[in-house]
Amino acid sequence: MTIALSVRNLSKSYNGKPAIDDISFDVRAGEKFVFVGPNGAGKTTTIKMITTLLEKDAGEIAYGDLLVGRDDFAIRNKIGVVFQHHVLDDDFTVRENLICRGGFYELNAKELKQRADEVIQVLDMGSFANQRYGKLSGGQRRRADIGRALMQSPEFLFLDEPTTGLDPQTRRVVWEIINGIQRDLGTTLFLTTHYMEETDDASSVYIIDHGKIVACGSPASLKKEHAPNLLNIYSKTPESVIRFLTDKGYEPTLTDTTVRTIIPNAFDALPLIEALRDNIDNFELVNGRMDDVFIAITGKELRE
Repeated sequence: MTIALSVRNLSKSYNGKPAIDDISFDVRAGEKFVFVGPNGAGKTTTIKMITTLLEKDAGEIAYGDLLVGRDDFAIRNKIGVVFQHHVLDDDFTVRENLICRGGFYELNAKELKQRADEVIQVLDMGSFANQRYGKLSGGQRRRADIGRALMQSPEFLFLDEPTTGLDPQTRRVVWEIINGIQRDLGTTLFLTTHYMEETDDASSVYIIDHGKIVACGSPASLKKEHAPNLLNIYSKTPESVIRFLTDKGYEPTLTDTTVRTIIPNAFDALPLIEALRDNIDNFELVNGRMDDVFIAITGKELRE
């Protein structure tokens, strides 16, 4: 797959203290790339540098042949950015905001109106397109924010913690919209998030802490390495269960009457349970979670 964005040895310091410390990564065209880390880890600083909004101290940021710092105007015409905080005018309607912001790009009046209509349809904003932005709910505002970033039909969409502060139902709606943009428009997505569960369907997940990338991979590979599935078997004869699992190549442990073992693939548990059904009282399969991955790697909760 084509590399859409290449970052090499990127660094940024404030008052002599590193905020971003020599990080490198690639983003493939059309993928959903997620940057995860606690507050102050460097997520927003990274996004600002790779979207030309903040000058880097060192390193290279390339969109194909276009380099940040040399080709900023051309880069800005191919990317859209959704910030953490709302940036649209409270007194303008959604449609007026889209047309106004779209005017920063090389679109004439007819094209602006047509593009605003397209964005409103894509994001299902018809019911509130003519309402003032300042009167909208949090979820409606977030949709309008995303719409602003889509006005120039970007190849690359950056979203900095797009669901922070939203209730669970609204978060789900926003993610359906974001995933639809990737699926239907083929847009490359670069996201930061506070919520590890939002990384489960990403192509690539990079975990950043104290300005350094501390782990990366697909959600499946990260969970396999740092938070594998666990099979808990409750039995009155745990010794026989342990012998059986050991003979099958597993490494079970015993706590009271609970036998626990790592199961790389959840489906591998089925024949084990079937074979042991006469020796067990109950069982539980605990799937590895991305929250567990983060804790295993950094030693702390994501929201700390």
